[in-house]
Amino acid sequence: MATPDQELVPLLDKDGVRLTVDDALATVTLTNAAKRNAQSPAMWRTLAEAGRQLPGSVRVVVLRGEGKSFSAGLDRQMFLPEGIEGEPSFVDLARSGDAELDAAIAEFQEGFTWWRRGDLVSIAAVQGHAIGAGFQLALACDLRVVADDVQFAMRETSLGLVPDLTGTHPLVSLVGYGRAVEICLTGRFVHAQEAVATGLANVAVPVAELDPTVQELAAAILAAPRDAVVETKTLLRGAGERTYDEQRAAERASQARRLRDLAGLGE
Repeated sequence: MATPDQELVPLLDKDGVRLTVDDALATVTLTNAAKRNAQSPAMWRTLAEAGRQLPGSVRVVVLRGEGKSFSAGLDRQMFLPEGIEGEPSFVDLARSGDAELDAAIAEFQEGFTWWRRGDLVSIAAVQGHAIGAGFQLALACDLRVVADDVQFAMRETSLGLVPDLTGTHPLVSLVGYGRAVEICLTGRFVHAQEAVATGLANVAVPVAELDPTVQELAAAILAAPRDAVVETKTLLRGAGERTYDEQRAAERASQARRLRDLAGLGE
């Protein structure tokens, strides 16, 4: 059965990434199911390009993966001396200078950074394996709806690396420092029940209900006025960095803007 984004003409379809837009709803689909949506620098560049190509009408972005796995993580060919054709291998990266290496990793991260933009709400629909880079891509989103077969794991440390694709900040924010350390250092699987219980996922559903549940969630978000959604998201994003009184003041300022806008008195 065709998924919703397959019924639309893609704005972007390359390097294992497809972007479709239906008015206020965009869908980014990982399309290399044969390799369990393994990730490469080309995919990361295309994910960043997808963010840049979003029309201004888009309010909600759904991220999903075709096949049985959301994303099994890095393409293991990157670990080989020859790497992936046309891409730097880990050996090549290790031989580069400090500034060059830092710039390369920063470019990789760009595919993971735009999902929490203030003017968007992003929802990851996660089934099967979400390993390493796949885990971090799911963590890049505002919300995560998971299938009951989901298997999250952060395997970088087990491979002698560290998670460097923006996943450490949201992981600690969601599950706390101690649990984040344990998850990363052991590389163990986190299944659906634990993911929901710890706040890593918003809800878990049977695999067959994953796409419909995400569509319902997206529709509920789109039903609210855009400016109020943007203002609320901004307010919540900053809450962890403010004191109680600072957050109260931020609430007052945000509400004042909303009331003036509703009364037609905004700037």
